[in-house]
Amino acid sequence: MERLDELSMSQRWVPHLWGLLTPAVTLASLWVGGVWMASTLVLLLVIYPFLELMIGESTTTDPLQEGNAHNIIAHLHAWCVPVILVVLFWRVSLDGLTVFTTLGILSAGLSNGASGIVAAHELGHRRPKSLSRKSARMSLFCVLYLHFTTEHNHTHHKHWAREVDPTSSPWGRGVYYHVLQTVPRQVRGAYKARPVDTRNSLIAEAVLLIGLAFAGWAFLAAFILQAAVAIYLLEFVNYIQHHGLLREMNERPNASHAWESRRRLSRWTLLELPLHPSHHLRSSTRYERLTVHDEAPQLPAGYYGMFWLALIPPLFSKLMQRQHQLASVLD
Repeated sequence: MERLDELSMSQRWVPHLWGLLTPAVTLASLWVGGVWMASTLVLLLVIYPFLELMIGESTTTDPLQEGNAHNIIAHLHAWCVPVILVVLFWRVSLDGLTVFTTLGILSAGLSNGASGIVAAHELGHRRPKSLSRKSARMSLFCVLYLHFTTEHNHTHHKHWAREVDPTSSPWGRGVYYHVLQTVPRQVRGAYKARPVDTRNSLIAEAVLLIGLAFAGWAFLAAFILQAAVAIYLLEFVNYIQHHGLLREMNERPNASHAWESRRRLSRWTLLELPLHPSHHLRSSTRYERLTVHDEAPQLPAGYYGMFWLALIPPLFSKLMQRQHQLASVLD
């Protein structure tokens, strides 16, 4: 494990290439077809949770060097999303909607969600008219979530961990209910913050859906299903990042109001997204300069392991509250 940290310190961008394996595997499996289209499901939901445990945690973040390599990797995540969609449509045009293509659609949704999260969260904080911001919005458009940039930047970062924040959840709220209530609340929040931009985004998405319906119902169904999977994945991440860590309206935010994970695999494949407290304390900080905070509560597992835990709300709630109590004792 120390060798891994030595590598990341000498060529800090190299481990982050690991995240691009997800879209690469998805593209290859869609191209080959058949049962291989389940490859991304197996990779993210079976292999990664175990691998995450095996390679452990790391607090190594300093010194982090900015450079073009980090920037290119982040943009590749965004650009892979529309490419995967094109290949998915090609596969659907050949095979139609079958059991195997459904596996491919689910895999595309997982990949687009993972890359979409990384792109939207990182590139969405860049200058409004920059190529980076446009790349983030392109990836979000591909999963029917254009309003995310507005809501995230203007509502979530203002009210994170407050009761009024639609992406923060109190103790005891299950992920299923959270996803059902947070999506419409975020749309309303985005519209309140930027009504013209949000309305135009919704219109653009409606036009896309109408166009796909004319192209064929199979294309429309495939697009909506992969978008639903990607949206769930994005909101699952929102769900675990602040769960139970509510603060009062007049309370000053600090690192204890966001969950952190130091699992190497989650950090490298999701471009340091698990170092979420650092991101909130200064949202303009690029991902390669995020750092750990000892006062931040630590998730019981990495993001891949948390995916399965969140699917069982009673177990998730028990583990999270126990972990929070442990963090309070240590403080």
